[in-house]
Amino acid sequence: MMKVLIAGFGTVGQGIAEVIGSRQNLFSSMNEKISIVGAFDSSSLISGKNLNPTQLVEKKKTTGKVGTKEIPDDVARYIEEADFDVLLDTTPTNIEHAEPGLTYILSALHSGKHVVTSNKGPLALKFSTLSAAADKNGVKLKYEASVGGAMPIINLSKQLLAGEDITSLRGILNGTCNFILNRMKEEGLPFYQALREAQDLGYAETDPTYDIDGVDSAAKVAILANAIFGMDVNYYDVVRSGIRNITEDAIALAAEENSVIRLIGEIGGGKLEVAPRLVPVAHPLSIGGTQNMASLITDLAGEITISGRGAGKKETASAMLSDLISIIRDKE
Repeated sequence: MMKVLIAGFGTVGQGIAEVIGSRQNLFSSMNEKISIVGAFDSSSLISGKNLNPTQLVEKKKTTGKVGTKEIPDDVARYIEEADFDVLLDTTPTNIEHAEPGLTYILSALHSGKHVVTSNKGPLALKFSTLSAAADKNGVKLKYEASVGGAMPIINLSKQLLAGEDITSLRGILNGTCNFILNRMKEEGLPFYQALREAQDLGYAETDPTYDIDGVDSAAKVAILANAIFGMDVNYYDVVRSGIRNITEDAIALAAEENSVIRLIGEIGGGKLEVAPRLVPVAHPLSIGGTQNMASLITDLAGEITISGRGAGKKETASAMLSDLISIIRDKE
């Protein structure tokens, strides 16, 4: 039996709990059982031998808390001492100092526990530190869900394309920006009207800074640069500009050149950058909506393009599930 502890029980935490509950037959076919032995949010904690995912989610929805006990003052110590095999870290991204996720992940790794995380902050700021801790303690650090939601770019690159020399990457890594830019083009909307529409539909946060100023995309570029290209960089190494200053005139001028404007993350050829770029309408990266998409240039297979929904409860849970299955298979 593989015992998991869920750190953070917002939308993503609830999503992975529900998926664990619904995929027990899959785990059984792999001669494994996944048991949730604990979960905590910002104010409460619950622990037990085999917690019911449906009941956990229902309690969170009805009371605002997942647990029946107050969260301990020293969560790091709790993680170190608790009896579990995998930490499922779904804590929110903090790009300034990566806490509390950074401490939670390091505590798990140092105590010999695997980690599956959706949190970009620790990876974007301390990737080499986390990787070294996992290697030193002989455990796995998995983070497909941190970049692109249901777009499996990390596992694709590291597994199916393991024999390729990947020389560069260009991609749309933020669905919110893509939605806004597409609405500006299709409907002729000014930036802030398109932003309000994205907020009304739930695609953009009340404070959209991370999205529209390229912070989210830059964090993902840093993670991909380390994970796929073997670099040793962090978020602050990425040259970044967002879409806040894109005007209707700029959108119209792009259309005259049979192009669209997209916020593109780039790695390779000396570039480590996020910026608005002109993209020909016939190119895959001209895609609209909230999709994420990335194009990899390889030496043998040429250009490979992958896309998927970049955010959402089920989409992120899907990515975390794939990492959890990878850990199960590595046990065999």
